[in-house]
Amino acid sequence: MSRKPAGAAPLGEFEFIAERLEPLARGFPGALTLGDDAALIDPPPGRQLVVAKDALVAGVHFLEGDPPASVARKLLRTNLSDLAAMGADPLAYLTAIARPGTLAAAWYEAFANGLEEDQRRFGLHLIGGDTVSTTGPLVLSLTIIGSVPAGEALLRSGAGVGDRVFVSGTLGDAALGLRVLQGLAADDDQALYLTDRYRNPRPRLKLGRRLRGVASAAIDVSDGLLADLGHICARSGVGAEVALASLPLSDVARGMPGAVAAALAGGDDYELLFTVPEAAADGFDRTGITEIGRITAGERVRVTDATGREVDVQRRGWRHF
Repeated sequence: MSRKPAGAAPLGEFEFIAERLEPLARGFPGALTLGDDAALIDPPPGRQLVVAKDALVAGVHFLEGDPPASVARKLLRTNLSDLAAMGADPLAYLTAIARPGTLAAAWYEAFANGLEEDQRRFGLHLIGGDTVSTTGPLVLSLTIIGSVPAGEALLRSGAGVGDRVFVSGTLGDAALGLRVLQGLAADDDQALYLTDRYRNPRPRLKLGRRLRGVASAAIDVSDGLLADLGHICARSGVGAEVALASLPLSDVARGMPGAVAAALAGGDDYELLFTVPEAAADGFDRTGITEIGRITAGERVRVTDATGREVDVQRRGWRHF
C-alpha cells in the first residue's frame, strides 16, 4: 500500500478505492475486488442474513479532533454491536464516505488502517460502498451484514411480564468520557479509561451468541439505558422497573460527578441490555452481567430507589430530533 506525506492532499476517488479500500476486500471472493457495482453473498447454510446500518457525523457522533483510527473503530464497532444485539456473527460490511476537502491524506490513511485492524480482529471484510465529496462535515456510514441460525435471532419484541432485566459490563463510562473530552476535570488515569470507553466501544458478540435461546428480548445500549429499555418495552407491549442501586458503575465512573445520570441516559455504552424469563434467569452464565430490574405490566419504564419508591428522572436518553 502507498503511503502519502502527512500534509499531502487526499487521494482521488478511484485511487483511494484502489489503494486503501480494495485491500480491505481481499479474502472475500464475493467482493469482486470492489470492481463491480455490487457484491455477491452466499448465506451460510441454515442461517439468516442480519443487516444493520449506522452513520457517524463529525461534530455529532465523534469530535473533529478524535484520532482517525478510533473513528474507524467506532464506525465498525457500533454496527457490530447491532449484530451482537441480534445474536449474530459478522460476515461483511459496506461503507459510504462523504469527504470534505479539509482533511489531508494522512487522516484517510489512518482511518483505513483502523478499519483494517478491526476487521481482522472481528473476522469480516469490506465488500463495497461509495465515496463522495461534500461541502459539509465528514459523514461516515456503514452497512453491516451478519448471519444467525434460522429462527434464533434475538429481537426486541419478546419480553414478557415477570422477565428479569440484565445488562452487560458497566454503564455511563462513555458519556463521562465525552464530558472529559469536553472539559470535565479528571486525572490522567480517569481520563484515559473514560475516553477510551467513549472512542472504542466493545461489541459484545460472544455474549450475543450465548444469549440465543436464553434471552426473550435484547438491544444494545446506544441511546441510553432508559431509552433503549423503552424500545424493548414498546416493541413487547410491556413496562419495566429498574432498581437504581443495581446500576453497574465502573470504579472510575463511581467517583465522577453525574455518574448515575450518565448510566441511566448517557448512551454510547454499546453494552447488551436483555430480558430473560424467570424460569431461565438462574440457569445461564452471568459472568460480566448485572441484573438491574424486571419487566412489568403497563407501558412505563420506572426507576426505583432502595425503598421501592419511584425516582423522577428527567432525561432518559439521546434523541437526534
